[in-house]
Amino acid sequence: MHDDLIDHLTRSTPLQRGEALRVVQDVLAYFDETTEQFVRRRHRELQSQGLVNAAIFEQISTDLRYRAVAPPELSLRQLRRIVYG
Repeated sequence: MHDDLIDHLTRSTPLQRGEALRVVQDVLAYFDETTEQFVRRRHRELQSQGLVNAAIFEQISTDLRYRAVAPPELSLRQLRRIVYG
């Protein structure tokens, strides 16, 4: 799966084939997160950095715009509901 990408990585970087495969798998897993999973994970990460919810939800709203497949724009209220139910 994705042999052309793995071949490209092995040609253009010092990565060996097995390392390139792991990198591709990690990147695909990262972008395979659902919007809800991403919001929850980012909330935990930002909260652990000491940010308050107002700043956290603004940051998550910005982050969502740059996902590989952008989800529909979510309001701050919708983001809070994903985290807190």
